[in-house]
Amino acid sequence: MSSDRDEFGAFLVGFIVGGLTGAVVSLLFAPQSGEETRALIRDKSIELRDKASETAEEALARAEAAAAEARTRAEELAREARTRAEELAKEVRTRGEEFGREVRARGESALDAVRKPKKSGGETPTATS
Repeated sequence: MSSDRDEFGAFLVGFIVGGLTGAVVSLLFAPQSGEETRALIRDKSIELRDKASETAEEALARAEAAAAEARTRAEELAREARTRAEELAKEVRTRGEEFGREVRARGESALDAVRKPKKSGGETPTATS
């Protein structure tokens, strides 16, 4: 995109310099009266102004199109990022629930193991006083 701007800037500078050079050369070599020369200068300046205005309008149109394209692309990327974030959140939630169930199951089995006394020889150990 900056390459396009550089090319356009170079074109615009060349256009203006070429127009001015052509106007100066035509005035220097034209065998005309002062009044005719002034009329020619006026006509050329109007023509040059119109061309510059046209070029500026084209540049503005290209800039607006580029801005619209960039806006569209940014919106598309934002949608993709939002979708991906929602997918990741859902995956994290699912894994968290699975992990919670697994921890709960292990905790319950550990509690069951602690609550059930182990039978060894039919007697339960008693404390001696």
